[in-house]
Amino acid sequence: MISFPQRLLEGYRAFTTQRLPTEQSRYLELSERGQSPDVMVIGCCDSRVSPEVIFDVGPGELFVLRNIANLVPIYQPDANAHGVSAALEYAVTVLKVKHIVILGHAQCGGIRAFVDKAAPLSPGDFIGRWMSMFIKPGEIVEQRDRESFQDFVTRIEKAAVFRSLENLMTFPFVRSRVEAGDLQLHGAYFGVAEGSLFVLDQAAKEFRSARAGE
Repeated sequence: MISFPQRLLEGYRAFTTQRLPTEQSRYLELSERGQSPDVMVIGCCDSRVSPEVIFDVGPGELFVLRNIANLVPIYQPDANAHGVSAALEYAVTVLKVKHIVILGHAQCGGIRAFVDKAAPLSPGDFIGRWMSMFIKPGEIVEQRDRESFQDFVTRIEKAAVFRSLENLMTFPFVRSRVEAGDLQLHGAYFGVAEGSLFVLDQAAKEFRSARAGE
């Protein structure tokens, strides 16, 4: 018999005795009224970077999409299946979220595989093909002179946030709502070791600490 992960069962039981009683009315309301989050977060699958934990939110507050390296592809309405695009379409056109946050992070495995030019993990090279969306045709991404390897990796991790924000604007339903002032796009970067959050100042094209007074 296949056993369900014990840690999850323990967590669920703790949830039902501790958190659920205080949020039962919220869950009931959400089940009857449906969800209406104002914010969509597109983050990485990395188990250390949970948007719900980082932003300390309750049920129904965030519409979360997670994938390798928090990437958004360009708008491509073809016959293929597009999971990211489908989630984005639902968030923007049905839920009518007011904000989309691209959440990048330090020590990203997808970015590291990209900069290391790692060998495929499988014949399908799913990670390699996915990460190829990060660069434009003819674009070269290399370490700069006098740039440490760690600084190079960090720069590329942050560049992935910029690229995803750029790609979001290729979706007509995103662009139209942004231009109408009904939707705002944001970038953020999470430092795993320190638990630090940096928010993108889009005018200055720099990430600035989200801590009060910094």
